[in-house]
Amino acid sequence: MQYPILIINTGGTFNKFYDPLSGELKVDNGAQALERLSQKWLTDLDVISIIGKDSLEMTNQDRLELLGTIHQAPTERIIIVHGTDTMHLTAQYLMDADLEKQVVLTGAMVPYSIDPVEATANFASAYGFLRTSQVPGVYIAMHGLIERAEDITKDRKAGKFRQR
Repeated sequence: MQYPILIINTGGTFNKFYDPLSGELKVDNGAQALERLSQKWLTDLDVISIIGKDSLEMTNQDRLELLGTIHQAPTERIIIVHGTDTMHLTAQYLMDADLEKQVVLTGAMVPYSIDPVEATANFASAYGFLRTSQVPGVYIAMHGLIERAEDITKDRKAGKFRQR
């Protein structure tokens, strides 16, 4: 039996786009990157967009909102598209909540709008993992790794995630 997968979009680099008027990269709150991905897949993605921030701007109030959204979700399988800079903080916050669900955080170091390869690969890894695994917990799917959140870290010098 297949269970639905909910995608909670919180912003982050994955969703950034270049704004030619300001000359800045801005977070797209409309989840256009995920809509483009969904158009290429055989199924529509069930996406809820909340928060809409760079992860460096996320607060514990934002994480509380995210946790509430997870608790209210009718599914046990959830992907969170999140910025990579504070992904570990949100993962720890969710681990401390003792969720009985399967939650995978993913994101991208390069915006989907600039180069969709990394964002697509990370998202597809998270999606595939949830389609085949049934072990509750908080996971991170980045750069070919899908591990429990406490077993993965961002190597800032190398610009990628690694196993601890």
